[in-house]
Amino acid sequence: MARDSCLTRITAGFAIGGAVGGAVGAVYGTYDAIRSKVPGLLKVRYIGQTTVGSAAVFGLFLGAGSLIHCGKSY
Repeated sequence: MARDSCLTRITAGFAIGGAVGGAVGAVYGTYDAIRSKVPGLLKVRYIGQTTVGSAAVFGLFLGAGSLIHCGKSY
């Protein structure tokens, strides 16, 4: 079985982290927008900002974790 390259693992980690972070951010952003009573169409902007921010942070950390584990062989 061929080993994945380090760049492939980091990219996959970032993509999975972004997907998970986006989902969590969308759920939390919706909850927080309703709880905080954000008016009208500003809810869409608020939820979008929360989703993108959460996706970026989760992706960054999962990509960094993949980079750390890249050199280890099991």
